[in-house]
Amino acid sequence: MRLEATLGLGGNLGDPVSAFAAALTRLRDHDAIGLAALSSVWRTAPWGKLDQPEFRNMAVLLETSLSAEELLDLCLAIERESGRERRERWGPRTLDIDILTYGGQMIDRPGLQIPHPRIAERTFVLAPLAEIAPDEMIGGFRVGALLAATADSDVKRDDAETARLKAMLGRPQRL
Repeated sequence: MRLEATLGLGGNLGDPVSAFAAALTRLRDHDAIGLAALSSVWRTAPWGKLDQPEFRNMAVLLETSLSAEELLDLCLAIERESGRERRERWGPRTLDIDILTYGGQMIDRPGLQIPHPRIAERTFVLAPLAEIAPDEMIGGFRVGALLAATADSDVKRDDAETARLKAMLGRPQRL
């Protein structure tokens, strides 16, 4: 059985868009995953820890037959392959992949919380997610409504980086 899931990708070290392309290629090539839609790339101010470069963020809608735990393991492996080192909370990173939603399920286990915690207050997650899944429900609210309630002028679509990502992937933005 395949479920819909959404992922949030982010990074601010090196070339995050190249890291996104490599991660998306790895996901696309996995037998248990089908990519359904990609958001634009968004340019966002740092959150939590402010003395670091701005981030690039995006969201991915996929279908998968992986369990939530297997999907998390795959995301963590892709992060490690990109050179991700977990040194400080909210610190700089080459690539961060978060499971935002998974088949409408609520999961709260050590190391795995879905929907992702604090999603409703993070415009940098909601803006790209609203592009591909505006009607997805988070805590009883539609993603589009949550975005409207948290609008942040420090979160902007980056058309040039989106075009670069599409060129790297060799596929249209919506798959």
